[in-house]
Amino acid sequence: MQTAGEEESLMGRYIGPWVKLDRRFGVVISGKRSAPRILQRRNFPPGQHGRLKGRRRKLSEYGLRLMEKQKLKYLYGGLREKQFKRYFDIAAKAKENTGDVLLQLLERRLDNVVYRLGFATTRRQARQLIAHGHVLVNGRKVDVPGYEVEPGDIVEIKNSSRDIPFIKENMESIDPRSVPEWLELDRDNFRGKVLKLPENVIEYLEVPVNVQYIIEFYSKV
Repeated sequence: MQTAGEEESLMGRYIGPWVKLDRRFGVVISGKRSAPRILQRRNFPPGQHGRLKGRRRKLSEYGLRLMEKQKLKYLYGGLREKQFKRYFDIAAKAKENTGDVLLQLLERRLDNVVYRLGFATTRRQARQLIAHGHVLVNGRKVDVPGYEVEPGDIVEIKNSSRDIPFIKENMESIDPRSVPEWLELDRDNFRGKVLKLPENVIEYLEVPVNVQYIIEFYSKV
């Protein structure tokens, strides 16, 4: 697991192999279909001494809290530290539960919505679709992955992009039952609608995350 020094080196966008992150955290946060098999074969941390040191070393309280913060940050596509901290600061000032608001803000990102609707197989792929101008919100192109959706918003793939092979494949393979209840998917028209604000996000996160540890991490730094 990374040290405080490694935390500083990860402040920017992560550009290394994502399977290393899966092995570092011991769970699949990359979204890669092959990741579970790799974790079974190489169930030890990455690096020169990962196998020698064993599966996982015991972490300090700081290390545990740092790990949960990093895990959530990378789960949502590898957000920059400045971006993630801004979401936390907004959540901390809200009247509602800080952890619930933090997760809601992350879920409302456009790249996450594109991923949840099945247009992309990972949040990183969703970010690319948005940045390349393939996604419309309420009929207008939005190329900002962090755009915050609102109830009633229509998110869709623009007409000229619907024949892109991997987008068609994604739509053909998506199970509508996997789409969370706060979204509605119109698979035939490559379109989705935001029905309401997301609730109980912790229940359908892809990996277990201790949000209380994240709150404690920022309260101590």
